[in-house]
Amino acid sequence: MVGGGEPRALEVIFGRHGDAAFSLAYRMCGRRPMAEDVVQEAFMSLWRTGGSYDRTRGSVRSWVLSVVRHRAIDAFRRERRPSRNVSDDGVAEWLVEPTQTDLEVERHDEAEHVRGAVRELPSDQRRVIELAYFGGYTHTQIAELLELPVGTVKGRMRLGLTKLRTSLTSADEARP
Repeated sequence: MVGGGEPRALEVIFGRHGDAAFSLAYRMCGRRPMAEDVVQEAFMSLWRTGGSYDRTRGSVRSWVLSVVRHRAIDAFRRERRPSRNVSDDGVAEWLVEPTQTDLEVERHDEAEHVRGAVRELPSDQRRVIELAYFGGYTHTQIAELLELPVGTVKGRMRLGLTKLRTSLTSADEARP
């Protein structure tokens, strides 16, 4: 039990869900240092309140990812909250300047392009890629979830990634 002060329990949970936790934190934060801090805070919180896990409400993974999500939201709130000691004149200097619009548009277009390429994959290949890259699952975990041999999962992953690479490369060459 994590909350019971068992270091091994936290180690096991981190070993199984740490990558997915970091993946979620990084997708939410967009900055590696902030994502690392969020994951550390989340696992420290799990350590302190491990007894709060209720098996009837979901899996351990969903519990861990829920805590990570809440910690990421808390981090954003802390980052955006102005200090109480700032005068009205200094507020404008404190505010974070938004990312340049042209870079945001370019990133959005790229992301949409990748999403479109992923949607064009056969469903069996798309599913294993989504579980691995967006869910943070290992080949073995995917095989267990989908009740497939690990070799089949790896084969589908390889075929899907090859098709993605081809699709994205040919589309990049066609872009002006």
